[in-house]
Amino acid sequence: MKFFEKMVKPKTEEAIALMKENGILVSKTLAEVGKIVAPGVTTLELNRVAETFIRDHGAIPSFLGYDGFPYSLCISVNDVVVHGFPSDYVLKEGDIVSVDCGTFYKGYNGDSAYTFPVGEVDAETQTLLDVTKESLYRGIAAAVAGNRTGDIGHAVQSYAESFGFSVVRELEGHGIGKEMHEAPGVPNYGRKGQGARLVDGMTICIEPMINAGARAVYLAKNGWAVHTSDRRKSAHFELTVVVRKGQAELLSTFDFIEKC
Repeated sequence: MKFFEKMVKPKTEEAIALMKENGILVSKTLAEVGKIVAPGVTTLELNRVAETFIRDHGAIPSFLGYDGFPYSLCISVNDVVVHGFPSDYVLKEGDIVSVDCGTFYKGYNGDSAYTFPVGEVDAETQTLLDVTKESLYRGIAAAVAGNRTGDIGHAVQSYAESFGFSVVRELEGHGIGKEMHEAPGVPNYGRKGQGARLVDGMTICIEPMINAGARAVYLAKNGWAVHTSDRRKSAHFELTVVVRKGQAELLSTFDFIEKC
């Protein structure tokens, strides 16, 4: 999905506060899902838990019906990079499952994703998860006013590739606000000093999609799920942040997940 580059107006502090409410709700939803990720659970059950939790808190699952997407979560197992459909698939020991969640509440959107290990995973898979998450935090560290999107992409790419992993190029992060996807696009690769300029108060989603093998991907017949071409595993982590002058401010967080 590409987004037209244009002048991006920073959000007001009032808008940012509402987006923070969404970010916390998304984060808590992912934690609820994480509690039941285990061998023997279907991915449809993960979707059910998330939709119930979101609606019980007065929000709407923003992915449901978005461009015709038929579920409340994107659930992507193993070689599925993103946009996988929940299904009757039963999670197995050693799988990894990316859960991408969005909410719409009080006129604004929230968005976050986390890749969960299912039971015990092998050493390479655990390294993939650790590196992908750390590459996200390195991208966030570059999301300061005066930098450009290329600084974020370079931070993600240089770290992930130093471990021999590959960065997916066909998909990217994005601005967010009243719309789920706003300008600017935020690629996970790039050169320092290039791309759209980051301004104080800009709200963006940074979401590395990192493959254990080659970076090539293909689109499934359902028109949504993106798979690695070599069928090796892929990990995906996403947080929403506000660009600030000194240090980016997190609107979503993994704290609820990792304290469980």
